[in-house]
Amino acid sequence: MNINIDIPVIGNNEELLTTVLESIGEAYQVKNVSVEDLKKETHQIIIILKNDKESPLDLAQSILNEHSNTPIIFISDMPDFELLRELTRMGITDYFVLPDEEWQFLERINKLILTMKEIKTETSSSEGFIRGGGKVFTFFSGKGGSGKSLISSLFAQTLKLDSTAKVLFIDLNLQYGGAETYLGINSTRSMIDLIPVIHEISEHHIRNVSEIMEPSKLEVLVSPRDTELAERINEDFVMRLIRASKRSYDFIIIDTPSYMDIKTFTALNESDRIYYVMNQDTVSIRVLKYVDTVLKQLGLVTDERMELVMNFTGKDNELSNKDIQRFVSYPISANIKRDFKGVHASMNKGEPLRKEPKDKKLSPVAKDLKKWVRSMLK
Repeated sequence: MNINIDIPVIGNNEELLTTVLESIGEAYQVKNVSVEDLKKETHQIIIILKNDKESPLDLAQSILNEHSNTPIIFISDMPDFELLRELTRMGITDYFVLPDEEWQFLERINKLILTMKEIKTETSSSEGFIRGGGKVFTFFSGKGGSGKSLISSLFAQTLKLDSTAKVLFIDLNLQYGGAETYLGINSTRSMIDLIPVIHEISEHHIRNVSEIMEPSKLEVLVSPRDTELAERINEDFVMRLIRASKRSYDFIIIDTPSYMDIKTFTALNESDRIYYVMNQDTVSIRVLKYVDTVLKQLGLVTDERMELVMNFTGKDNELSNKDIQRFVSYPISANIKRDFKGVHASMNKGEPLRKEPKDKKLSPVAKDLKKWVRSMLK
């Protein structure tokens, strides 16, 4: 065996760490490190130790997000079928109980090391489609009427129609909703039904409450559309919902209200990418500047995470993209044309702008979204 190969071990559990060291310490260099220490390096294998201070699922998820192509082994001191099932769903490679399965553990380590030497690391572009490596894309705007809800719901529908990814759309407009209108949903269920199970929430619970769009199979968690019920949803609920969703879905698309509260902040903070929807005018730039100041005051890091989506674009707009880039540093991800006629026609019929993978007639808005999503999937 090659003693020069480093195997990082995550988790504060002295007994399990000692057992791992005794099992493979002579064959490889075993190092007990933090999750932060993993981020800037690549590894042939990663070991996670079960410990009482951290949720096994949250710890595994945070590592999977950064190392989705690396074999990850979870070590416990006792069997746990439910935990094994959840970790397997997420994408954890193996689950061993030590010291009972010490021999099988060492044999598996040797085999994985040999395999990883022979396989080239997959490109990062495939990471979004790893089961359980869920990416959270949150749509936000500081200005009402920006078209954020329409764009976010159509983005989710397009992403599901044009890929094999597993997609969940979450409508956090808790007081008034929006997704049901733009996606043509008539539901008696909403995310409020998840409150009793939020502390043990799983994919099974989410699927029981979500609406499934046909034929795309996009899953939608509808808002309660009730001010009194909305008060029962807090930041802990939002955090647990998002983290549970990341374990089971490839992409989680979130639509937030146009005001900042602790629930919106939590969603933004949990996001891999924030799409800020705005119009090409001076007022929108002023609002964005104010929003940017507030986000910085709240300690929310937006560098390399926030991108702009220009909605209602047209030749007669006050400003162009070049004008806007003179005042803000965030990159522009997409331009969505103005198309009131096409949008209103679908809304009046209670139909989504896209329904089939190969719709023959797409409105300008749907075409722009399709072009944007396809550029991301390349």
